[in-house]
Amino acid sequence: MEKNSDVCEKSVVLDDDKSEGSVDVESESKQDDIQEAEKICIIDPDTEELDMNHSKLSKLENLEPLTKIKKLCFTWNLIKKLENLETLTTLVELEIRDNQITVIENLDTLVNLKVLDISFNRIKAIENLDKLINLEKLFLSSNKITKIQNISHLTKLMFLELGDNKIRKIENLENLINLKELFLAKNKITKIENINNLVNLDVLSLQSNRIQKIENLDNLINLGQLYLSENGITTIEGLDNLKNLNTLDLAENQISVIQGISHMELLEELWMNNNKIEDWSAIGNLEHNKKLQTVYLEHNRITDESNYRRKMKLLVPWLVQLDATLCR
Repeated sequence: MEKNSDVCEKSVVLDDDKSEGSVDVESESKQDDIQEAEKICIIDPDTEELDMNHSKLSKLENLEPLTKIKKLCFTWNLIKKLENLETLTTLVELEIRDNQITVIENLDTLVNLKVLDISFNRIKAIENLDKLINLEKLFLSSNKITKIQNISHLTKLMFLELGDNKIRKIENLENLINLKELFLAKNKITKIENINNLVNLDVLSLQSNRIQKIENLDNLINLGQLYLSENGITTIEGLDNLKNLNTLDLAENQISVIQGISHMELLEELWMNNNKIEDWSAIGNLEHNKKLQTVYLEHNRITDESNYRRKMKLLVPWLVQLDATLCR
């Protein structure tokens, strides 16, 4: 098997007191217990980036020589614990996606860390991030987190990914005033709330939750992308102040009329597929969105009409793409 240049097999050391030809039951038993494993071997202690992805590593160890390291990647390994990172004070980016980590711990000395990615693990709680005040990007998607907590002090945070967890409420984000991208898709959230202070937010993702009403977005005047597909929304409302929106995703809801978006002069993409739009009076307002380039309406009853595409082109002649097909 070809080895990564920074990975080596663990060796079996023979006891010096044993003669070369001697055999005993104990040594044979030890041989039966030997399992192939791999460990980190530092080739260049001055390296600034180390990629250990897909290396079959089960433990973080032997990293002490890395005195200048800035980026570490351990994606797709078998690591169960965050440990032995204390000496890596120069570290700026740490990526340990797709492992078996259950607890966020032992990161206190990584005070220069700006990017932390522990997505696709088995973490149940956000904790022990107290010292990481310089964090700008935090990825914790696809874990088992039930509550947004212990991040109020991360005021430099600009990107927060908490999708595919078990979160039921949006909370404890009030201090994150520099946040620009917030991802909370595939959770169990029932209400849009507690984000009034996030005035610099550009992207808000809340797909695949249990939201029934669009509300509490009035202060997000800089929002450019809003994703609310796969919820239980019946009415387009509460978007009056979102004049800078360029992408609006409301696919797979229960909406029957396109309304409340005529004031969005910068809107370029509108995703309304898999809703309950049945007649042309329900989409007439689109003629006001002069920069609209892409509209998805497939899997609405209105698209069953034989001249559907021609009518849409007459209504919105500047359209570039309708559903999955470019307009001629």
